Parts: sequence; structure tokens; C-alpha cells
Amino acid sequence: MSGKGHLDRDGRASMVDVGGKSHTDRRATAEGSVRFNQEAFDLLRGNRLAKGDAMAVARLAGVQAAKRTADWIPLCHPVPLEHVEVKVELDDASRTARVVSSASARWSTGVEMEALVAVSAACLALYDMAKGIDRGIEIGPVRLLSKDGGRSGRWER
Repeated sequence: MSGKGHLDRDGRASMVDVGGKSHTDRRATAEGSVRFNQEAFDLLRGNRLAKGDAMAVARLAGVQAAKRTADWIPLCHPVPLEHVEVKVELDDASRTARVVSSASARWSTGVEMEALVAVSAACLALYDMAKGIDRGIEIGPVRLLSKDGGRSGRWER
């Protein structure tokens, strides 16, 4: 089993050896959502939450987290990211913030985890910014939308 996954010959978790893989362009996009009660959503929409500009904080939290993915996820390789983008879009009808993150790198392993970690951190930051108003905030689903590059090529949800 060695070299074929995250298990060594004895079945223990281990980091995959990517040393022999070519550096290729890698991209991934992920999304998540955060649903608020009406009061919290209105304050978010109007940029009037007591802690400040929640959407700016969420974008920064996402970028910062993407750069630290290997610190969050034990078997992830540190990836030298070339770009990370985090967007937050509000939907009035559902009182939801949709978070979308894209990550890219020219490296020997993909950036799916970086995009997913960025979305997760941004969603958590939105929760943190509004939790004083709404303890019932719902996060999720968080999911990969697409990935491109490497041996497996393009994948889209």
C-alpha cells in the first residue's frame, strides 16, 4: 500500500510522497454558505455588525487560512499558493451568505484542500462576527465545485 495513498505498509496514516510528481498548474474552487436570522442578516447586509466589516474579515480569514492549510489538515503538503480569492455574496431571500474560494498553484499536488479550508474559515469568521446576534447561525454545506490540473485532470460538480 505504500505510495498509493495515506497509509504506509503497516496501515498507519502517512503523508503521500509527491517528490516524483511534475509541477503542473493546479486550480480548485469551493463554496459554502452561512444562514442567519433576519436581524443578523440585516446587520450584515448594512455593514452594521458591532464587530465591524464582517465580509472583509471573512475574505481575509479565508485567504489567511488557505495559506496555512497544512497546519489545519495533518497530512496535507504545504503548497506555495500563487493566488487565493474569497468572495462573499448575500442572498436576501434565504438570508444566506454564499462564500466562494478559488486557489491556484504550480505544484506537484492539488489545491482542493486550500480552497475548502478558505471557505470553511470564511464561514466561521462570519459566524464569529454575528454570533452575538444569532446563536442559531447555520454553516454548510461546504463542498468542492471544481478542480483542474495534475494526473486526474478536470473535475466539476
